[in-house]
Amino acid sequence: MFYESTRNNTLQVESSEAMLSGLAPDGGLFIPNTIPDMFKNGSKWLGLDYIGRTKEVLSAYLTDFAPDELDRAVKAAYGGSQFDSKKIAPMKRLGGQISVLELFHGPTLAFKDMALQLFPHLLVEAKNKLGNKNHLVILVATSGDTGKAALEGFRDIPDMDIIVFYPENGTSELQKKQMITQEGRNVHVMGVSGNFDDAQRGVKQAMSDTALINKLASSGLSFSSANSINWGRLVPQIVYYLSAYCDMVENGTIRWGDRINITVPSGNFGNILAAYLAKASGLPIDKLICASNSNNVLYDFIRSGNYNRNRFLKKTVSPSMDILVSSNLERLLYLLTNRNSQKVIRMMKELNENGFYTVDNELYARLRDSFNSGFATDEETMDTIRSVYHDYNYLIDPHTAVGMKVAVEFCANTSSKAPMLVVSTASPFKFPRAVASALGLKASGSDSAINEMVARHCGIEVPRALIDLEDKKVLFPQSCTPSEIPMIISRIIAKL
Repeated sequence: MFYESTRNNTLQVESSEAMLSGLAPDGGLFIPNTIPDMFKNGSKWLGLDYIGRTKEVLSAYLTDFAPDELDRAVKAAYGGSQFDSKKIAPMKRLGGQISVLELFHGPTLAFKDMALQLFPHLLVEAKNKLGNKNHLVILVATSGDTGKAALEGFRDIPDMDIIVFYPENGTSELQKKQMITQEGRNVHVMGVSGNFDDAQRGVKQAMSDTALINKLASSGLSFSSANSINWGRLVPQIVYYLSAYCDMVENGTIRWGDRINITVPSGNFGNILAAYLAKASGLPIDKLICASNSNNVLYDFIRSGNYNRNRFLKKTVSPSMDILVSSNLERLLYLLTNRNSQKVIRMMKELNENGFYTVDNELYARLRDSFNSGFATDEETMDTIRSVYHDYNYLIDPHTAVGMKVAVEFCANTSSKAPMLVVSTASPFKFPRAVASALGLKASGSDSAINEMVARHCGIEVPRALIDLEDKKVLFPQSCTPSEIPMIISRIIAKL
């Protein structure tokens, strides 16, 4: 299997090179030149544990990796004590049509751990395989959770440094504290006096800056990315949709071959794109429901075929979804246009220059064949946290609440009787003030104190990863403007 750019399908590289590069040279995103059909036969998957399922999926997509290379990487990611559940991605059935896929049992309590515990080890194997002696500089833009998960995943990995940019006032206080207290010899964190889109744009521009790339190369350095623009971040996410489906078969919710619906709270469109790839690979998924917060650019796009980022970015109680430019949508457009790179280039040019584009009728029909959408306001999000706890004695974070509200709405307003899987993307303890307020508790004092109060109220424990956070020393208090991002990168790499 080879990988091609969404903006040039004549460019063909193997998966190891695609991962090391992160972004294609033309600014496009790498995508496999064929989608493997691998989920038709349940007998291959049922009975495997999460590690076994991961190795099988990776071997189908990363065909230039030897079995022993994949085995080392997967066991390093999921075979230790990084996750507090033996199932890695456990599932909980709430009642009626709805089950919840819990993706927050990793070291940073967010779904990004599912890929970012594995991805650094895949990069190490890729470097060794290609004989790449360069020191990698991993660039990351984050709306909250990716940053900490990437910092933790790449911490002290040899021959790699990681630089994370986050919106200084666009994350929860706890998310910010997780990043600016990160320890490690090779980590760098910088606040940006803008929003996530500003940070993401600055990172993508740096990775496409020929002069900067040449400067790195002359010093034995090269860029890569740990955002979901990197294929190596995306492919591990396919696994947990397969794993959840297997678990639903094994617990009797469905039989193999039954179709399910999946609701995904989405900002940058990476997680839900992984679900689409699982469907394209043969997993029996009917509808993928994209759940947005009040920054509902994806909701509008799926409902109308018009993508328009020309709107005010609202600060919400679900900050990881406060995004107006969803990078991974480019990969979906490429697939839905039958790999027509010229169409993709035109749409991306219109988005960059005018802030909007409109898809044609044929593409829109294909989009609607697989996708539905909904959104939740902050008030609806808080109401959902409260009602889910009241009805099921189950505590969810604001992002999961967005997904839950949209999922319940879909089940009530459509004729579909298929089981609904709601993706839970973060621990509720990462957003203590919002969760406490939703439960009617007093959200004052430190995050640590609020979490302890929520834990006592609900009769559950605060995750061990957050217990000592309050006392950790701030190591990265700095911030910059969006225009200073290239200068900051240059300054850091000059010291490597």
